[in-house]
Amino acid sequence: MKAIILAAGQGTRLKKYTENLPKGMLEFGGRTIIERQIGIYRRCGITDIIVVRGFAADKITYSGVKYYDNTDFADTNMVESLLAAKREFDEDTIVSYSDILFEEGMLRGMMDREEDFVVAVDENWQEYWQARYGKVDFDTESLSLDGDDNIVELGLEAPKLEDIDARYIGLLKFSKKALEKIVEIHDRDYEAYQDRPWKQSGKTIRKAYMTDLLQAVIESGNHVKAARFRNGWIEFDTNEDYETAVEWVENGALDRFIRL
Repeated sequence: MKAIILAAGQGTRLKKYTENLPKGMLEFGGRTIIERQIGIYRRCGITDIIVVRGFAADKITYSGVKYYDNTDFADTNMVESLLAAKREFDEDTIVSYSDILFEEGMLRGMMDREEDFVVAVDENWQEYWQARYGKVDFDTESLSLDGDDNIVELGLEAPKLEDIDARYIGLLKFSKKALEKIVEIHDRDYEAYQDRPWKQSGKTIRKAYMTDLLQAVIESGNHVKAARFRNGWIEFDTNEDYETAVEWVENGALDRFIRL
C-alpha cells in the first residue's frame, strides 16, 4: 500500500504563519504537519510515500519520500495534484490532504477497508465546528449517505444542516482499480469541462476539488463508501485554526478532538 500526500497549495488563509511555505510545512508541536503524517504512515507500515508539491516546492525535502510537482498549482486544485502522481497508481493507496492531522487509529481503520473507493467522514463534526468556529453553520458542505453508508452526494457549499450526514475530512483510500477509474473519468471529461463548471463546486475540471471528482465517480455508477469516525482529526485551514489548536494544547482541550 502507498500513501500520497497532496501538498501543492499555498494556503493563503494561513499566510500569517506560512507566507513563504506550503501550508503542510506549518509547525505544530515542534513538527510540521507533513512530517507528522509521514511518521504516522511509517508507524502503520506504509513506507512508499509520495508527496505532491507545488508552491515553494523546494521547502519540502524529507528523505525517503518520492516527489512529484504540480507546476501549475496556481491555476489548478486537488484533482490535478493527485493526477500529477498517476505514475504511482499501481496499487491500493491512501490519499491525505497536507493540512490535516489524524490519529493512527483512523489511518489503520482506512487501511483495513476493502472497498474500491473509501472516504473518511466525521459523524461528530458539529462538536468540532462549535469549538472551532463558535457555530456549526459556517464553512460547510453537503455530504449525504444512504442506508448502506454509500455517499450519494457531496461537495455543495452552504447546504441545509439536514443535508450534512457527516463531514468530509480529506483522508481517502483508493484501490488500484479505483485509481484507474479516476484517470478514466478525468480523461473522459477533461476537454468538455475546461471552460465550464464540472460538478458541485462550480469549478472547471482543472480547478476542481476532490469532492467534485468523487461526485463524478458516483454519477458514473460507482459506490463510494463512507468510513465513519467520531473526531480523531483536526484541520489547519486558517490562521485562526492554528491559533485555536495551539490554545487547545495549552489548556488540554485538544484531546477532545485528537490524541497525538
